[in-house]
Amino acid sequence: MIDAYEDPGTADHRGGARYLWWLVARQPWRCAAGAMFGSVWMVLLAATPYLMSRAIDDGLEPGDMGALAVWSGALFAVGAFNSWLSIMRHRTMTRVRMDANFRTVKVVVGQAVRLGASLRRQASAGEVVTIGVGDVQTVSQSLTVVGPGVGAVLGYLVIAVLLVSVSGLVALIVLLGIPVLTLLMGPLLGRLQGSETEYRERQGVLTARIGDLAGGLRVLAGLGGKQLVADAFRQDSRRLCEQGYRVGAVTSWVQALGVGLPTLFLAVVTWLAARLAAQGDITVGQLVSVYGYVAVLVWPVAFLVECGYQISRGLVCARRVVRFLRLEPMADTGTLDAPSEPSALYDPESGVRVLPGRLTALVAEHPADATTVVDRLGRYTPSNATWGDRRLDDIALTQIRARILVADHDSDLFAGTLQDMIRPASRGAGNRADNHNAPAPAPAGQPHPAPRTALHTAAAEDIVQALPHGLNTPMDAQARNLSGGQRQRVRLARALLTDPEILLAVEPTSALDAHTEATVATRLRSAREGRTTVVTTTSPLVLDRTDTVHYLRDGKVEASGTHQELLGTSPGYRALVSRETEEVPG
Repeated sequence: MIDAYEDPGTADHRGGARYLWWLVARQPWRCAAGAMFGSVWMVLLAATPYLMSRAIDDGLEPGDMGALAVWSGALFAVGAFNSWLSIMRHRTMTRVRMDANFRTVKVVVGQAVRLGASLRRQASAGEVVTIGVGDVQTVSQSLTVVGPGVGAVLGYLVIAVLLVSVSGLVALIVLLGIPVLTLLMGPLLGRLQGSETEYRERQGVLTARIGDLAGGLRVLAGLGGKQLVADAFRQDSRRLCEQGYRVGAVTSWVQALGVGLPTLFLAVVTWLAARLAAQGDITVGQLVSVYGYVAVLVWPVAFLVECGYQISRGLVCARRVVRFLRLEPMADTGTLDAPSEPSALYDPESGVRVLPGRLTALVAEHPADATTVVDRLGRYTPSNATWGDRRLDDIALTQIRARILVADHDSDLFAGTLQDMIRPASRGAGNRADNHNAPAPAPAGQPHPAPRTALHTAAAEDIVQALPHGLNTPMDAQARNLSGGQRQRVRLARALLTDPEILLAVEPTSALDAHTEATVATRLRSAREGRTTVVTTTSPLVLDRTDTVHYLRDGKVEASGTHQELLGTSPGYRALVSRETEEVPG
């Protein structure tokens, strides 16, 4: 089974069925073993009625105790061996499903990393979550067909052959019955695929909306639109629920008919065999064997119906996975080298100019406006932004990622020790700090500062001291065992540890108390002396320690200067910052 570090291979994304076959082809021996165990298990189930009929006809009816003991012993041995086969079949198929599950997760995660910053513009967060949570499980479950599915087909054929020796008429009815059942179930399975596809699409959209609502709840409350959006979400949720009921209705019919029709069909076969026994055309032992064959036949028929149901759902989910795997990252059109000397960043759309070697702040009435400017300066969105005398779009992306770091205040923190969580590591082109455990490395010839120095600058030493094993303390994913302010300081320490030439930090102190925020601002200015740093904030404690402040209104620079200068010359800036001051205790 695939481990955490094994290469999952290159997925076949030409279609849903081809992707399912690729999952099978990646573990051929295990799938073959599952098919073998499933087939032998099913065949021996069919052999049980035959052994029972021989025990009756050769031993019980003529009174031959020796023959009865021999056939009874054989019946016991086959039953014991089949129990072991059932265990091995289940274990093998569990490994098949787990391998398919983990392999799909790895290719989906790998694709998300490959897409990098372009992921958000090509697929919603809800779609990715739906694939990772629901579709992966359904895809792996559909591989059951390679074990019990193959065994069901073989078992069905073996029982049909055995029935020929009893009655050709009964065997013919059994052989023709399954195709008839398939024709009856086909339209329902097709309808299930359509309903399931629509349900999955709506589920992905609604999941994305939940994330958007959670992220913008405070903004919505401030604008008075919270109730309006909540009502719209409630309506969408109700429609999704109704669609789920429709999927459930079709599923219930599929499962009910999957059990009911085979049972009705097999009851007809049993009645026909009983008529033949009453007429003397077959013996009592043969009647018992027919009844046993019919009872055993419930298994392969039920497995075939279940496999059809699972494959139908698996194809829907596999198509969603394939559609995601077909996405391509933004092409790097840059061919020029980055400026060899520290140079200014300029965003003509907003008018923001970031001078090299200075601590610059972006203050906006709407925080999203400042974040948008940072995305353009970090080349995460297409723009006319320049670095020195050349456009960012014309510079090789690898050079931009190596020298410019965008550090989000809610970037991901992956499980591991605290040391692993903040240590610098190289990133592939096109990725953002919130897609990897650590951001871009420092330029060649500039050593990384020690982790404890970065933690000191981020005022995070108390976090290390409070942990039982210091930097070697295991941390939960997203550092859930830390508070919001502690997580923010860990993220800032991680960004500082890379010591990038240009650091673009989005709200790096928004979750900190006033005392800690002032400490971080002072230490950040000292640690980044002579290096280009941009922060988005409205906190006067941070703004008072910056060299330049750009006040944005409607996404454009309305005023620039020092914090004290803008307090005296820009009423809008003064009102915005004063509002923040009122929220600071004391």
